[in-house]
Amino acid sequence: MSDHGTRLDDRLLDRRELLRRSGMGFGLLGLAGLMVGETQGKTTDLNPLTPKSSHFPGKAKRVVHLFMNGGPSHMDTFDPKPLLTKYHGKPLPNPNLRTERKTGAALGSPFAFKKYGESGIEVSEIFARTAQCIDDICVVRSMYADVPNHEPSLLLMNCGDGRLHRPSMGSWVTYGLGSENQNLPGFVAMCPGGYPVVATQNWRSSFLPGAYQGTYIDTQHTDIRKLIENIRNDGISPAEQRRQLDLVNRLNERHLEQHQHDPRLEARIQSFELAYRMQSEASDAFDFEKEPKAIKEMYGTGLHGRQLMITRRLLERGVRFIQVWNGAGQAWDNHENITKDIRHLATQWDQPIEAFLKDLKQRGMLEDTLVIWGGEFGRTPVAELPSLSGRDHNHYGFTMWLAGGGVKGGTVVGATDEFGFAAVENKVHVHDLHATILHLLGFDHERLTYRYAGRDFRLTDVHGHVVKEILA
Repeated sequence: MSDHGTRLDDRLLDRRELLRRSGMGFGLLGLAGLMVGETQGKTTDLNPLTPKSSHFPGKAKRVVHLFMNGGPSHMDTFDPKPLLTKYHGKPLPNPNLRTERKTGAALGSPFAFKKYGESGIEVSEIFARTAQCIDDICVVRSMYADVPNHEPSLLLMNCGDGRLHRPSMGSWVTYGLGSENQNLPGFVAMCPGGYPVVATQNWRSSFLPGAYQGTYIDTQHTDIRKLIENIRNDGISPAEQRRQLDLVNRLNERHLEQHQHDPRLEARIQSFELAYRMQSEASDAFDFEKEPKAIKEMYGTGLHGRQLMITRRLLERGVRFIQVWNGAGQAWDNHENITKDIRHLATQWDQPIEAFLKDLKQRGMLEDTLVIWGGEFGRTPVAELPSLSGRDHNHYGFTMWLAGGGVKGGTVVGATDEFGFAAVENKVHVHDLHATILHLLGFDHERLTYRYAGRDFRLTDVHGHVVKEILA
């Protein structure tokens, strides 16, 4: 060996580096054989958000998930039950009705339903403006989940498992497709007022590389500095910051070479770079004040109109998956005062949703943007004690709808029973919904896998089938 002076690197040898340097690296040959199973399926691209090809041509290129957290009542929104109105105030003739809490008599919807569009699909009066787009919407009235509790149902809807630590749907989508804009996150989660129930677990990347985790945006704010923390550096100039980042990256890359491309370290390097690039592009993307007056009037002046204007601007800039939450609380968890509260909630969303769908369609974006609306479960057809003015949790049957991105608009899939308690026709589990979403994006849900801890994982685990009736 040639002599050389003392180097800092020599003082930081770990066991793997010692094996590599000793005996011309022969010690690593055995280690490589042991590690091969753990590295299969992991990205080797230095930028994990580089655009990728799907298994087959998908009709959808991006996803918007409008999340009505708390569990909206399907009988009051998109699943009319006239027989329930007939039995209002009376016991239901269904001995198998099971609810999470003690409940009273039948609670008919206080809202009128009306047929809309050429398809003639019935929609509640509280979503009359959204109903103007019903011919572009597929209403799935036969959804069901596993349990009637918020926490596991939120995780099931977002991550495919209600108990175990799993990557979120948005993380799987960005893992599979990458992002079309390297200066913005591939996956954005907008939730005004703080985190929802189970917080960041709803958009976590889990064992997928950290670059695929959702970036949280608190959309109660309008100032870009409050929307995205640390988006500005007031201490140094952009040129000085660039030199600092280059130095940090050189140190990280040297460390990465010594640690056989540790995906966690790769993700950290990418997060530094992304944060720097976002400083200019994010400011423009979130500046909805640049929208023409007519567009702002179309969306309305409320919070959700602002969220959906920002969503469209992010879609235009190549963001792959956007989740738009109702808010930090469980607003749609209407155990009482359902007449007043649901109308208020729907009023906040109805105009922005109509504007968003029509805006996407006018710009030619709806055909390759998949829009999903719904919560983690539905509500019971009977009134909850003691107030008898609201509905309990119900995972046996509920409604979601999809639009754009290869969806067969103007259709209804499945049905609940005549009172709206349980899905009985063409039942669609959350796993089936996930399989269908991935199919619309061009993925065989059984093949979109990631090897971790000695086995292959996927969003749908060992479940799920594509609901062909949803497909155009």
